[in-house]
Amino acid sequence: MVATIRYEDIVKVPKALLHDHLDGGLRPATIVELAAEVGHELPTTDPEALGRWFVESADSGSLVRYLETFAHTVAVMQTAPALRRVARECAWDLATDGVVYAEVRFAPEQHLERNLTLDEAVEAVVAGFTEGAALAAEAGHPIRVGTLLTAMRHAARSQEIAELAVRHRDAGVVGFDIAGAEAGFPPTRHLDAFEYLQRENFHFTIHAGEAFGLPSIWQAIQWCGADRLGHGVRIVDDITRGGDGPTLGRLSAYVRDKRIPLELCPSSNVQTGAAPSIAEHPIGLLRDLRFRVTVNTDNRLMSGTSVSREMALLVEAFGYGWKELQWFTINAMKSAFIPFDERLAIIDEVIKPAYAKLLD
Repeated sequence: MVATIRYEDIVKVPKALLHDHLDGGLRPATIVELAAEVGHELPTTDPEALGRWFVESADSGSLVRYLETFAHTVAVMQTAPALRRVARECAWDLATDGVVYAEVRFAPEQHLERNLTLDEAVEAVVAGFTEGAALAAEAGHPIRVGTLLTAMRHAARSQEIAELAVRHRDAGVVGFDIAGAEAGFPPTRHLDAFEYLQRENFHFTIHAGEAFGLPSIWQAIQWCGADRLGHGVRIVDDITRGGDGPTLGRLSAYVRDKRIPLELCPSSNVQTGAAPSIAEHPIGLLRDLRFRVTVNTDNRLMSGTSVSREMALLVEAFGYGWKELQWFTINAMKSAFIPFDERLAIIDEVIKPAYAKLLD
């Protein structure tokens, strides 16, 4: 049965996505067009070649070259029409990949070079997601997209971005995030923002346990109170593998016992060195140990990927069937930042009926 699962079949089933960066998922052709409008120089103006350049740069092993890719995407996302277009296309691209629920994050503070305000940047992105979802629904690909606002952990605007997120909480923004270099920029630098969000009963995730290890995860959970872990793949450093099977340390046991979701991004984790390969990715062990594992894309452009592709890679590497793919999908919906009854409706009315036909 597992051998019959093809990429084309995975595209058709409903999926949920929790960790996707707006500035890491642009269409190459869109980058070329927007760059021409603002006079931004690209490595190439051929869309196909540009798409290959992004993936090759992300695969190069050079952090400098990897970060250079985002300089090009962010540069063309500095006006309200550009942000709106990119968000609209993002919603459409995810919907046509079979994603029925997505949380897409972006850092408003990185889109102010042409005099947008923070609120205007958020409003443009949310409007784009709304337009894209409407177009996708008309075409028979319904999707709901929630926006996560990201603060950069090396900057000093986290409190401002947290307040921005709460200000737009009833207008498309469902959560908050911090991202950027982990080493040297611990999440505890932003405690004021996290304490404010908790007082406001607002959800947040924290990039932790990707480039840095267990201290980053520990601080994100025990000091900052994160609802989810962005990546969190390094939690395996607290799991000892012996002859009697894996033994969980105090932190990994806590993460599993508390059902703290892990926003794992297999292809991206390999590119950044957080995992040696898809076949050796800790997702296999973490799934076997029943952590709250979810499958995500991180940066679709830089990884040349989609949710369906990530799942297809896991099917190939670990022999997963529809049962496991449904498990990953329901995990993601359980962990979403929308109200419980709305999560349950998507699980019961969309996801389970679709997979039931494949599991019979």
